[in-house]
Amino acid sequence: MKKEITLALLAMLLLLSCNYEIQSSDSEKANSQIDQNKSTKIDRLLETYEERLGFSGSVLVAENGKVIYKKGIGYANKELEVLNMPNTKHRIGSLTKQFTAMMILQLVEQKVIELDATINTYISDYPRAGGNEITIHHLLTHSSGIPRFRLKNYRDPYTPQELLALWDDSGLDFRPGSQFTYSNPGYFLLGVIIERVTKKSYEQVLQERILGPLGMKNSGYDRHNTLLKNRSSGYVKKGIGYENAGYTDMTVSYSAGAMYSTVEDMYRWDQALYSNKILSPKYTALLFESHIAGLGRFYGYGWFNSKYPIGNTKDSIKVLEHSGGIQGYSARITRVPSDKNLIIILSNVQGTETRPMTYAINGILKEKSYDLPKRSFADGLSNIISQQGLDAGIVFYRNQKTSDQFEVKEREMNSLGYDFLEAEKLHIALEIFKMNTDLFPESSNAYDSLGEVHALLGNKDKAIENYRQAVTLNPENTNALKALRNLE
Repeated sequence: MKKEITLALLAMLLLLSCNYEIQSSDSEKANSQIDQNKSTKIDRLLETYEERLGFSGSVLVAENGKVIYKKGIGYANKELEVLNMPNTKHRIGSLTKQFTAMMILQLVEQKVIELDATINTYISDYPRAGGNEITIHHLLTHSSGIPRFRLKNYRDPYTPQELLALWDDSGLDFRPGSQFTYSNPGYFLLGVIIERVTKKSYEQVLQERILGPLGMKNSGYDRHNTLLKNRSSGYVKKGIGYENAGYTDMTVSYSAGAMYSTVEDMYRWDQALYSNKILSPKYTALLFESHIAGLGRFYGYGWFNSKYPIGNTKDSIKVLEHSGGIQGYSARITRVPSDKNLIIILSNVQGTETRPMTYAINGILKEKSYDLPKRSFADGLSNIISQQGLDAGIVFYRNQKTSDQFEVKEREMNSLGYDFLEAEKLHIALEIFKMNTDLFPESSNAYDSLGEVHALLGNKDKAIENYRQAVTLNPENTNALKALRNLE
């Protein structure tokens, strides 16, 4: 009897096991189909961005920590017609700041650096005001009050010490810690501090403490003279075409923006932040705290705490994110810790608007509605003028300026006007700047540009009239104020 009962139990367990495996297999297939459907939608979305707005770059999307989409779109090198791939190396601009912040906190954890210590503690020859007031925390949170610093020459290589020697002794813009103002100089100083306390180069510390341990073999400090396999070329959109981006030596960007990476390596970075492999949970949490309000969000250390829309719905989701923009490149990383979703967009076209793309991909991941990009009105206008002349362009403007098929942006229209201005087609530029003031009557910049072209055409009264309007709309428009002084 016992033998019969045992056999019956074994048979039942075997049946249950088979049913579980069938159900598990069915569930895996269903999840796989959902992933494929989302991947297909993301692909179509990005193809539309490429077709309508000329998107070019590499994209990776992960859901629940698992990669469901990675692809290159457009050309890594337009002249040689080399395609972008997931392993294409792009400059990431200000995404570098999160790596700088990580190294600082590693050194804080090791008690080499203190967050409430001042700049002068580590840089005794700091040449500006505030060296005994501004703390490491202030530098990390863009709340130092250090004025912006502009070089006359961005093409030559500099050592950090050479750049530091070029700083003037101007005062602070505000009391340290009292407000947020995004500051590249602040993150430059963090790089200098890393070098001073470790007695090693920023590049070496980056490799030893982050890139090496995480296996980020396709990331690094970008140097122009290095032969770098799969490096993309950077571009700037000009009218309906593109130009090679101007040259800037990356030593100028240094610890605030000199890195390159791939979407695959940035995925490794994202996963490491969950694992606490290179920093303890206590200090990793400091990276993402809402330390200070700024730009409608909160800033941690190298990361923004934000809420992003889910598609085009009224729903939103909390994200950790940062964008990067540098000569010829645009970048954005968006992490969703609540479900370990991740969206990485690295573009080799300067000024690419990555935020709307991220909103739409969020919508796809959450199975909500989302917007496809509209065609650029400025591109359409440029195309008509180039092919059919100014009169046809004016007709296009009148008929299409309120069309749902196009998106009209002040910046793009202004840029188009300057494209024709640089081509010495002043009368076309004049009409485009007139259109821009018609479309954006509250824009000081639009009237400033219209005043400029009138001045170049010798229309002094018209130039003064438009510059005055620019100043009325923005009394701090220094360009318009200077132009008025010269004209009057």
